[in-house]
Formats: sequence, C-alpha cells, structure tokens
Amino acid sequence: MTNKERYIEWADQQDFMPVFLRPWWLDAVCAGKEWDSLLATDDEGNIIGAMPYLLRKRLWFRFIVMPPFTQTGGIWVNADTTADRWVTAEVCRQIKEQLDSMNLAYYYQQYLPGSLCVEALRALGFSTHQRVTYRVDDLSDLDRLINSFSKNKKRQLQKALSLQVDRNMSIEDFYRFHCQCMDLRKRKISYTREFLLVLERKARRNKQCCVLCVRNADGQPYAAAFVVWDEHYLYYLIPALDYAFNDSGAGALLVLEAMKLAREKHVHFDFEGSMIRSVAKHYQQFGSTPVTYYSVERFYKPIFRLALWWQHLREWRFR
Repeated sequence: MTNKERYIEWADQQDFMPVFLRPWWLDAVCAGKEWDSLLATDDEGNIIGAMPYLLRKRLWFRFIVMPPFTQTGGIWVNADTTADRWVTAEVCRQIKEQLDSMNLAYYYQQYLPGSLCVEALRALGFSTHQRVTYRVDDLSDLDRLINSFSKNKKRQLQKALSLQVDRNMSIEDFYRFHCQCMDLRKRKISYTREFLLVLERKARRNKQCCVLCVRNADGQPYAAAFVVWDEHYLYYLIPALDYAFNDSGAGALLVLEAMKLAREKHVHFDFEGSMIRSVAKHYQQFGSTPVTYYSVERFYKPIFRLALWWQHLREWRFR
C-alpha cells in the first residue's frame, strides 16, 4: 500500500479533520497535478501524523506549495494525541527527515491556527510567517450578530431590502457571473471552469458546499459566493460581486446569508482569510475577529529564492 493510499484510509478515521486536508478535497484542487503524503508512525507502524502535499516541478526545481483555494494544510497529528507536544515534535521530526530526502528546492505550507507543529518546525530550522484570517464564532443570535456590524454594513443591509437571496444558482452560472465581474474590473479570473466543476462536484457529493446568490426583483444576479464547510467552519471561499451594483447592499446581504447558512449547519464562519488590507478592512466590518495562523517555509536551494524574486513566482503558492 502506498503512502497516499494509507493516508486516504487513515484520514477517513479522523473525525474532525478540516476539509482542506480531506483526500477528496486534495483530489479536486490538485486535479492534473501530483499530490501524495508523508507519514509519521509509532514503533508499531501505526500512523500518528501525516502531511499531504502538492509537489510541483518547473525547470529543474521540485517544490511543495499550497493547492489553490486551500487555506491551510501541513501536518495533521492524530486527533487523539494532537495536544501532546512530545508526539507533535516526534511527528515533525519524522516528516522533516523525509522532506530532507526529497531533493526539494523549496517547501511552503500554511498551518491551522493554534497548530503545535509550527513551533516544532521552527525549532527544526523552518521559517514561519504570521498570517490572518477573520472569523465569527458566535452565530447563535442573529440580531446581536447584525448589531455587531459596522454602521456602513447595517446601512447596506437596509439598501438590500428589495433584493432576493437564493441557494439554487448552478455552478456553471456562478462561473459565468464571476467571469463577467472580473471582466468589468479588467482582471483575469484565477481559476478555470473545469477546476470549479470538479471541486463543486466532489464537494456536493460530500454535501459540503453551496452556491449563494443575491438577485434583484427581475432575477439579475448582483453578488454570489461559492462556500464550503466541514465540522468546524463554513468558509467563504469564492465571492463574486458585480461592482456596477456595489451600492445596492448585495455584498453585505450575501455575507449575512452565508453566516445564516453556517448557523444552520451548526458551525462557525470563516472569511477564508486575506492579507490584502482593503479586503481585511471589509471583513472586519462584519463583527469578525482576526485569527492568526502561520505559513511555514524552507529554502533547500538558495537559487530558488533568487528565482522567486526575479521571476515573481510567489504566485505559484496559490495555483
């Protein structure tokens, strides 16, 4: 049995593993690319931790990076021992040894908030960098939730009273709408139709996604979002807003509807992070709390650092 096959079998036993580490998710976001897993085991050969990864190759470089639309990944320690620092340190030590033997030029992954692996990997010589996502954990009282919104967002919700919300937009229509929104801003969409269709199909098969849409009375879409969820959070994964109707309040209503869906699923809400200041400011106006998580990286070949700078290849992380 290969490492990947063992990981798939093991992951199926992990009750609270985030959606971004699930094999079906990796199959979707890594379609056409190579993903595998490194495993850490105890003395009896039982898996105590694992690190699924996307391996990329360009020119003579081999490197590990995050798959697209995947907020966090990295090492997942067996849920029964996740709070045990000794076990975490041992898992990270074993994974580090395997990484060292892979002839990599570069390693980069983003870890879950609060992961003990970040500290353990830092002690093993990896570099760590702080990132931020924005979350709303208490969705129990919608009136109190809306009251936590900024005055601007409350005003936008008032403007949106004449708009309608549905959860029936097809994934094809969503992609076309997102393309139109990007065209109006003279920007290129960052993913293909085929990528989204595969992701939506696998997520829907697992009953972990929905397309939300805000329309006017004539049915014209003003805003839409593709969201996914797991046992912990609903992730505001791919939002799309027609900026021609930016003053309609559709964007604020869309976020509120996503929060309502999270409430129905009995999970918390995650804006899926942003290191872009303007986007972060937007998310903060919905009563969200900034939550720190970390990226972990290591340059195995110094020339790769130069390649990243010279060719602006840091975008590889998000492809």
